Amino acid sequence: MPYAFASIAFTPTVLAEQQRNGAGQYARFLDADRNGGDTLGPEERSFIEARDGFYQATVSETGWPYVQFRGGAPGFVKAVDETTIAYADLRGNRQYLSTGNLRQNDRISLILMDYPNARRLKIWGRVELKDVSNGAQEALSPLLRGVSAERIVTIKVEAFDWNCPRHIPQRLTVQEAGNEITALRETNAALQAEIRALRKASETT
Repeated sequence: MPYAFASIAFTPTVLAEQQRNGAGQYARFLDADRNGGDTLGPEERSFIEARDGFYQATVSETGWPYVQFRGGAPGFVKAVDETTIAYADLRGNRQYLSTGNLRQNDRISLILMDYPNARRLKIWGRVELKDVSNGAQEALSPLLRGVSAERIVTIKVEAFDWNCPRHIPQRLTVQEAGNEITALRETNAALQAEIRALRKASETT
C-alpha cells in the first residue's frame, strides 16, 4: 500500500509537475512496498491536542476551496483514537460556509502549526457532523464542557504528513511571549542579586 498522503495528494498532474521540476524522487512514495501515514502515533496525538487553532480547507459543490481558521483553548481538538480527531464547532459569523461544504462533500484538509518550534502537521480526512441539539456522542462530551458549541466535527483521518520546517516564521502568542519575558525577568533578577552579593563580599574583604 503506498504512503497514505501520497495516494491522496500525488495525482497524475502533480507527479508530472514534480518530474518537470526535477523532483521525480517523490514518486517512490507511491511504491507498493511503502506504507503508513494513516495512523496517528503518540507524537501526532500529543501535537494535535496541544494546538490552540488550525487551518481547515473544504470544497463547495461548485469546486471552489474554502479555507478557515478554527481556534479555541489548547485541548479544544481531541485525538479520540489512532484514526479519529474531533473538535467542538463554536458559533461564528453564521455564514456556515465550511458546514455547508461538508454536508455535500465530507473531505477536509487541516494544517496545524507550531510556530515557535517551526513544526507543521497536515491531515486529510472525512468528516461526520453531529449537531449538539440532537445529542453529542458520549465519548466526545468533554469537548462541550464550558463552551457554546453548535455541533461536534468528527474527522476520520485518512492520511497525515509532517511538513518541511523550512520557511516557517517563528511567532509567539501573547501568552507564549509573556512566558518568555517572565523567564527573562526572573533570570535577570537572579543575576542582579548575584552581582549585589559579589559586590558586598568584595567590599568586606
